[in-house]
Amino acid sequence: MKIYLIRHGKTTANEKHLYCGSTDLPLSEIGKEELKHIKYDIDVKNTVFVTSGMQRTEETLKILFGDIEHSTDSRFKEIDFGIFEMKSYNELKDNAGYQQWINGDNHTNVAPKGESGAQMEQRVLAAFKDVVFTGKDTVVITHGGVIAAIMANIFKQENKNRYQWQPKCGHGYLIENDKYYIL
Repeated sequence: MKIYLIRHGKTTANEKHLYCGSTDLPLSEIGKEELKHIKYDIDVKNTVFVTSGMQRTEETLKILFGDIEHSTDSRFKEIDFGIFEMKSYNELKDNAGYQQWINGDNHTNVAPKGESGAQMEQRVLAAFKDVVFTGKDTVVITHGGVIAAIMANIFKQENKNRYQWQPKCGHGYLIENDKYYIL
């Protein structure tokens, strides 16, 4: 069984370095163009495709693989940054609530009106377990934080944190036989 974890293409939030998790943005023009140059050698007819259901993942799927049948699973959505959503570090750096959130344990700290990394990880790992349970080759088009949470949990022996696992837009990992390959 092969499981592909692919991050969506760039959005304007990626380009502007904004916290963007629950905001349902489309791909930027740059993101669309970059995806057109990425090719994956995947047997589309014998593979299950899943997205988080957000615009950026739906558009990425279509650009990379065409108009194919797929399902959506909202548990694969990115972390909800709450009141920090769609803001940059520079906009937030003087905000006491932001400083408390970012300087503490950012895995367990809950963004005001959002969720913690641990909460996101719990729902994502439950969704991933369901994918693994099918036993079918699967492509999941999702988000950088989601992929990082999955990889950090499966490959703990690597001693990488979530940020070190986060792939570039349009890229990700292939997991096969307890090994991973960078896409």
